[in-house]
Amino acid sequence: MAEPRGGGLARPPESGTSTCMSRVPVAVIAGILGFLLYIGAAVALADAVLPQHWVLQVLYFAVAGMAWVWPTGRLMRWAARK
Repeated sequence: MAEPRGGGLARPPESGTSTCMSRVPVAVIAGILGFLLYIGAAVALADAVLPQHWVLQVLYFAVAGMAWVWPTGRLMRWAARK
């Protein structure tokens, strides 16, 4: 009896070897470099905020501390796709 095709949840076996580079190493390198650039920009902009009122400092550092989450999440979703 023949196996049904395309109806199951299992992935079909891959034929041959893939010559494409995995997205995970690319995402790791891009993530590390992007995060280092982000830290540099956040620290450089902090110099402009530090002489300001303490409320502005708190707002700046709260936003700067969380702003990396959205691009990192998108990068992780991109790396997880096939």
